[in-house]
Amino acid sequence: MTRLKELRKLAGYTQDKLAKALSVSRSTVAMWETSSHAPDYQTLAKLADIFGVSADYILGIDSTEKRKNIVPVLGDVAAGIPIEAVTDIVDYEEIDDAMAASGEHFGLRIKGSSMEPRMMEGDVVIVRKQDTAENGDTVVVLVNGDAATVKKIKYGQDGISLIPTNPAYDVQFYSAQDVECLPVRVIGKVVELRAKY
Repeated sequence: MTRLKELRKLAGYTQDKLAKALSVSRSTVAMWETSSHAPDYQTLAKLADIFGVSADYILGIDSTEKRKNIVPVLGDVAAGIPIEAVTDIVDYEEIDDAMAASGEHFGLRIKGSSMEPRMMEGDVVIVRKQDTAENGDTVVVLVNGDAATVKKIKYGQDGISLIPTNPAYDVQFYSAQDVECLPVRVIGKVVELRAKY
């Protein structure tokens, strides 16, 4: 499966990183890349999702590379009290061509209930990477460099407010000094919600 090695390198994966994503050993990935041995169907389907191509393309059956627009779901993001931002890839979501053309995207899984009833725990939000936002945008914000939260943002003269949609939660206010010192910064705008049932 020589295409596997090519796809892995193009995507910036080491054998170790790919092995971890698939819950297999590095030597298993190396075997797939250097022999005619192929993974089982479920693993092959996961590889196709990771690299955004068909399973037939990976196996060399189809010579046409049919790339999908796949974005990684990086982990849970708090929709309540901020939690540490998780950088491990936990899933993948497909986005359409128009969305893909509008910038770099990633997915985050909602944890908590502060954005209910619209966003429920376990839902996935598709986020366009950007460091600016307008009043009322739903954004992902990093607080203190390593804690992420999703909220509506409101700018004021004295600072910013991160506003939950669930009235049981308080607005989080950060002064202009907090924004600079902690820091508090926007890392993306939520552009789509994918409810999971």
